[in-house]
Amino acid sequence: MAVIVDNVNLSVCVSLTALRLVGFWAPEGLTVRGKWWYNVYGFFCFMFLLGTYIIIQVVDLFLIWGNLPLMTETAFLLFTNLAQVAKFINLAIREKMIKQIINEADQLLKREHTEEGKDIVKQCNRETAILQFVYMAITMVTMVGWASSAEKNKLPLRAWYPYDTHQSPAYELTYVHQVVALYVAANLNVGKDLLVTSLLAQCRCRLRLLALALTTLSQDINVVGNRLTKVQEKIVSARLRDCVLRHQAALNAAVQLQTCFSEPIFAQFTVSLVIICVTAFQLVSQVGNLVRLLSMGTYLLNMMYQVFIYCYQGNKLSEESVGVCGAAYAAPWHTYSTPLRRSLLVVMARSRRPARISAGGFTALSLASFMAIIKASYSLFTLLQQVEENK
Repeated sequence: MAVIVDNVNLSVCVSLTALRLVGFWAPEGLTVRGKWWYNVYGFFCFMFLLGTYIIIQVVDLFLIWGNLPLMTETAFLLFTNLAQVAKFINLAIREKMIKQIINEADQLLKREHTEEGKDIVKQCNRETAILQFVYMAITMVTMVGWASSAEKNKLPLRAWYPYDTHQSPAYELTYVHQVVALYVAANLNVGKDLLVTSLLAQCRCRLRLLALALTTLSQDINVVGNRLTKVQEKIVSARLRDCVLRHQAALNAAVQLQTCFSEPIFAQFTVSLVIICVTAFQLVSQVGNLVRLLSMGTYLLNMMYQVFIYCYQGNKLSEESVGVCGAAYAAPWHTYSTPLRRSLLVVMARSRRPARISAGGFTALSLASFMAIIKASYSLFTLLQQVEENK
């Protein structure tokens, strides 16, 4: 039973391995009994990392209802955890389809044999690895800031507990639970986000490889005069047919990504809009604790970055899908026969319609959507400030 997941993309490998270690991505080849015990292990991990904390935060939210500063102090992390629960549920429900997407992309990218194609795969791997490193670094700074900003006999984050957390050893045990659970859950959240965005990046990578194949349709063919011979025409026609199949497979993969992750992305965007707002409200309310102020600032940056990587990859996917048209035009079509030109023109016409991933069917993942979410969060933030000032 392999613990480390093998994948051509480092971010996908790290994300799935992290999920496997905490019981949310079962290894292949488990028996029925082994699968049952693995699910039990996953349930206990879920309750330790998220379930217990969500319950005590919900209770705390009801107890402080009406006190806006305290409500925002509890709500900003509660909404993050609820969004993460939605991602876990989505992984469990659509596990088979997600595995199919991952395995198909992994096999196709591993089969790439040209040097230019291998460079494209490496660039995709490097880009997603950098995005993951930055995301994890911001998360680490935030977690360390929260853990170290706790005042004497006070927990890092608000929550209700059915016992006195000011007494020893209850305080120490609760403190350790908060820090450990939040740290592991935060990194799992990073992993789930990077899993989705890395799959989008791999879909982009497939389209870039397709564009490379189109521009090099007759690269190794010695054209005598201005036209291909019949034998050369058959070779180019077979290559073009393969490109059409690869194009359709990449577009189907985009549709599958839309089916698997559209609703969770919409839930994440909705929650992120609220989280950015309440975190900004908490940020301006912080006084006297510089470490807490800095950690809340990095958490705000973290939430904005989370939305950005989704929108960035979705935006680049649309651009790469449209770029297939330009790659087809860059082929030496002037040497082709009329039927082959028509076939190439069909590919160009099909690629003019960009592949788009939307959040719940409401808005496409794009940089414009990212700016719209930030603006909406700011509007909600100003509204909260006005409500607090009018009290």
